[in-house]
Amino acid sequence: MQFGVPKEIPPFKGTEEYRVGLSPMGAQELILCGAKVYVESKAGDGAGFSDSDYEKAGATVVYSKEEAYRRAEVVLKVRRPQQGEYPFIKEGQVIMGFVHLITARKEFLKTISDKKVTLVGYEIMQQPDGRLPIVIPFSEMAGKLSVQIAGRLLESPHGGRGILLGGIAGIPPAEVVILGGGTLGCNSAKTFAGIGANVYVLDVDRNKLDHLACHSVNMKVTTMFATRHNIEKLVKFADVLIGAVLLPGKRSPILVTRDMVKTMRRGSVIIDFSIDQGGCVETAKISPSGKFIYTVDDVIHFCMPNATTLVARTATHALTSSAFPYLKMITELGFEETVRKNQALAKGIYAVKGQIKKEFLP
Repeated sequence: MQFGVPKEIPPFKGTEEYRVGLSPMGAQELILCGAKVYVESKAGDGAGFSDSDYEKAGATVVYSKEEAYRRAEVVLKVRRPQQGEYPFIKEGQVIMGFVHLITARKEFLKTISDKKVTLVGYEIMQQPDGRLPIVIPFSEMAGKLSVQIAGRLLESPHGGRGILLGGIAGIPPAEVVILGGGTLGCNSAKTFAGIGANVYVLDVDRNKLDHLACHSVNMKVTTMFATRHNIEKLVKFADVLIGAVLLPGKRSPILVTRDMVKTMRRGSVIIDFSIDQGGCVETAKISPSGKFIYTVDDVIHFCMPNATTLVARTATHALTSSAFPYLKMITELGFEETVRKNQALAKGIYAVKGQIKKEFLP
């Protein structure tokens, strides 16, 4: 089996992409299983992996994006291919990555169809128990990263409210509202609460709220059902609002309207991690200019579709370790046989030889 690892192209101007589809460690392990790995030169630079790191692992470094694609049976990406990569995709190829087909360009859909590509989305791979094996570590990262992002944006020089998330003796901490009690929301809640913030988590799933309540007994975490009434009430006094809503393969529902945003305090912060699937806040958007931090009605918005690229080395290690069991099976059994035997990988298929499954079409 031949794997290609091209250097990622930023999805928008001004939005860098530092992650890479496979770490040198992952390359070495696949090669030990009998695979060949072709890595585009400087593909790992942003995550701190040099060409020599890949060469020491046994991979072949190639000096053009086209060669990384053309030599590969399976292309390992972080994000879906960008427009400049379409010409390099070869007929019948398998492409794996965080695809988010619901927000893809029509030109990408046409390329997949015309070139009879098989497309695997890491974000919809699902185990029999419902767990999302590749999404989980990224959600955990994003949840913990949210504290770093919020703390910086709340600072006075950034136009924030100028408050300390955890407060100090005699001065109350920040009020943090999290929409979604899944892996991202849970990790975000525990991390914010861990530094002393007052945290509110809203979800429609009682089991998630029960799970979070059991794991945050000694923390300042309040769980509530995500009714419109509760969301309207909490948004008004939130210093930080986190969007952590996930519907695999579908567009995120709008839970916070523009009118709700207008009720928020000046300098408060919205971080919408659902933005790569459309966003759960009406005022959240992906700007074509790549400006992912902007202000609407005096409220600071952070809407970066590839937020974990800010911790690219950790993200690349997480991606490699979570995807490796499937890549190893593909190496040993071939792609089609692995799909037949592995339900999680089969669940992750958006398109088979150019035929896009109807339920995933935008």
